[in-house]
Amino acid sequence: MTFATMTDVRSSLSDQQYIATDDISTVVFLAEKLGKPLLAEGPAGVGKTELAKAWASATGRQLIRLQCYEGLDETKALYEWEYAKQMLYTQLLRDQLRETLTGATSLTEAADRLAAEEDVFFSQRFLLQRPLLQAILSDQPVVLLIDEIDRADSEFEAFLLEVLSDFQVSVPELGTLKAKHQPAVFLTSNNTRELSEALKRRCLYLFVDYPDEEAELRIVQLKVPGLAPKLAQQAVELVQKLRGLDLKKSPSVSETLDWARALVMLNARALDRETLDNTLTVLLKHESDVQRARRAMQGGNREIGRYGR
Repeated sequence: MTFATMTDVRSSLSDQQYIATDDISTVVFLAEKLGKPLLAEGPAGVGKTELAKAWASATGRQLIRLQCYEGLDETKALYEWEYAKQMLYTQLLRDQLRETLTGATSLTEAADRLAAEEDVFFSQRFLLQRPLLQAILSDQPVVLLIDEIDRADSEFEAFLLEVLSDFQVSVPELGTLKAKHQPAVFLTSNNTRELSEALKRRCLYLFVDYPDEEAELRIVQLKVPGLAPKLAQQAVELVQKLRGLDLKKSPSVSETLDWARALVMLNARALDRETLDNTLTVLLKHESDVQRARRAMQGGNREIGRYGR
């Protein structure tokens, strides 16, 4: 599927129920045309991962996801040999190996004969592909999502630079494996640490922030159509006001949607005091934030205080 304009990109993402801003549509369009990885940075829960998922669906490509975490290394991200399978294969071919070694007059000669059979044991049939290698060796174009790269160590980030530069990897036993189709790469970061300039240079950068009130209302109406329009408006207004408080963790878009679904499940008709008291922890995940919000709604903040009465 081809995308001639940013409007095509926005429309295709909209078909996947992803509401894209002009910035998002433009950077996704350019990443596709230039064949560059896209680095999406911003607060948790604003739709960075969903963007990659939506783009995979919009382009009809398989999504391959590498979830990053502290301690992630090349083996877990790239490949490893299935030694247990190799051993089983060795046992099954035991008679064949005896025949191969028959007549060997020295240990050196036996070792040379075994070396000639190495290609059997170190072939792709015994290679356990992890996400990065899956994306490189895929017979069809894919979307590779490297999620929360900021959680990985800087050493892994340095290793990743090679992969993103040439889209090839070296396996000592097999040689260099090059991508059959260059994957569309999305990296996400919650900005828990500063990423290297080298990584950023290789990517198109996109900052995904909390949506404004109008955009968030559209998201709620799209994702939670069962919520009454007036209540949806009130819910989004309150979330927007809460983000203006000095909270330990502001509510994300995903938490707004969770709250909207909770209101539907409770058959809520309005944001009265009881409803807010019973559901505020769906939005806020720290007790100090809950207490701060409740104080604001009790009148400490004129904008928020009108809710829950």
